[in-house]
Amino acid sequence: MGYASFLKRAQALLRIRNQLARECLAELLAVFVLILITLSGSAQMVTSSGTKGNVLTSYLAGALAVMVAVYTAGGVSGAHLNPAFSLAMCLLGRFPWWKFPVFVVVQTLGSFVAAGAVYALYYDAIQFYSNGTLTVSGPQETASIFATYPAEHLSLSNGFLDQVMGTMVLITGILAIVDTRNNSVPRGLEPVAVALLVLSIEVSMGANCGCPMNPARDFGPRLFTYVAGWGLEVFRWAGGHRAGAGGRRG
Repeated sequence: MGYASFLKRAQALLRIRNQLARECLAELLAVFVLILITLSGSAQMVTSSGTKGNVLTSYLAGALAVMVAVYTAGGVSGAHLNPAFSLAMCLLGRFPWWKFPVFVVVQTLGSFVAAGAVYALYYDAIQFYSNGTLTVSGPQETASIFATYPAEHLSLSNGFLDQVMGTMVLITGILAIVDTRNNSVPRGLEPVAVALLVLSIEVSMGANCGCPMNPARDFGPRLFTYVAGWGLEVFRWAGGHRAGAGGRRG
């Protein structure tokens, strides 16, 4: 009885009552889980030179990560996970504009911290694979584990179109899945449907630049690679990455 009473008091003490704080923490945790699994899928593929993963397994990891992340925060924050989705909700009048910058900061922070966790998890593998040299280009590059980079053939205009179309399909699909007036997905299976949507986009539109479709997912880890030693090249380099090696949507 004493332990049970102590546990109840501890739960009451640790309970977060502020709704915005609860939403931010849920969003932070969900994005962290999303990026942790997504980048780990890329790290496993890259550092093993394709012997312990390939583009398809990397895409699958990213899609399943979306499912886990939506289950993690869906009931608290709505599991936006993505500034593009938050912006769409604001434009549709379903999310207050004043919360938008708050969610963007939290989503980017979650991505940054998750990138650091993946770097720690795969530190030895990255060092071994790259011979201790962190590069953005070349046969032993490792920057594409964390951020998305354009394929050699891609122009700036085509890359812009690629992301606009991919993100459009993503947002449209999510809105259709959660629309109660539509042919409804069985309750509780919405995250599974969103994961399948993400997977379908990845396997059909991933060749150009890896289907980031999420500014926070790309910028947070990219900023981490700059801080961790890859240098300014992470913000300006173009071409030469293996197609699909970069991370996915979130």
